[in-house]
Amino acid sequence: MILLGSTGSIGVNTLLIAKKFSLNIDVLVAGKNIDLLNQQIKEFDPRVVVIADELDIHKVNHKNVEAGNEAILRAIESSECELVVNALVGFLGLAPTLKAIECNKQVALANKESLVAGGEFVDVNKIQPIDSEHFGLWYLLQENKKHKKMVITASGGAFRNWDLNKLKNATLADALKHPNWSMGQKITIDSATMTNKLFELLEARWLFGKGVYDAVIETNSLIHALIEFEDGSTTAHFANASMQLPIAHALKQNMNEKILPNVDLLKIGSLEFKQINSDRYAIWEIKEDILKNPHRGVVINAANEVAIEKFVANKISFLDISKEVIQAYKKFDVKAKNISDIFEIDKEVRKWSKQL
Repeated sequence: MILLGSTGSIGVNTLLIAKKFSLNIDVLVAGKNIDLLNQQIKEFDPRVVVIADELDIHKVNHKNVEAGNEAILRAIESSECELVVNALVGFLGLAPTLKAIECNKQVALANKESLVAGGEFVDVNKIQPIDSEHFGLWYLLQENKKHKKMVITASGGAFRNWDLNKLKNATLADALKHPNWSMGQKITIDSATMTNKLFELLEARWLFGKGVYDAVIETNSLIHALIEFEDGSTTAHFANASMQLPIAHALKQNMNEKILPNVDLLKIGSLEFKQINSDRYAIWEIKEDILKNPHRGVVINAANEVAIEKFVANKISFLDISKEVIQAYKKFDVKAKNISDIFEIDKEVRKWSKQL
């Protein structure tokens, strides 16, 4: 396989599954964690390695190392592998997804922005989702029964129990204290604002087509998706919180081997569900509208990436992140005619958002 984002949590878990199934790693793509990358190179012996910064090339223990976004596209095109695992973070993951599909490769997709920003122009028939929520929906949909609503779950993020009056003083350190697990900086902030879940609803819309989509908070992060069927029944997908299960299904067809221990309901004792509302999660104000206009995902993605950069740099407050995204959403009522327009809109929104 080609693994994009090998040193992140999804990349690390992908390599564990690859080792379990004795799968070959043809290409490794990583960012700045060269120490971990060198360990992966030693164990998996890839043909090609691509990193973010050419200044780090001399630190990489491999004879065939390139750097930069264009190098990622070249590596995909030159590889004979039929599977690309895209675990990159941010808008930069869109071009590799498009390149992989262009090369008739299957994409195991964890890069949300590929569908959030460019979903209208992505052939989802070539995509297997490895986010736990979309995997859960996919898993439940195998029953092929008529359904009326698809629901994904959220943890609620770092501030799910905070006094609302204290949110205006929330710091970066506060936002990164996820109640359930440790993740990368951007996705943890997105979890705290609930933007991550808005993105996942958009992803679901592109993956599974028109329909009714919603999200609820499930504080244990053991239920990942639910489907309400027309007959009045609701089925939930339970699994212990680990990306290894959806990754395994994406990497191996007809996967029936044990990957995780089953959820022990007696140990759980009880489950807690909470409504997501815009009082705590301001971004939820635009949920219904963006689901009716999913082509505008490119706007909220670009504005969100800029706002997070500002928040991390201590230029805006935590609450300003969602405020600025909503401002951009109201400013840019645009629809791309082709994939080139997506990249142009992204640039325009970023330029405008940086000046807020």
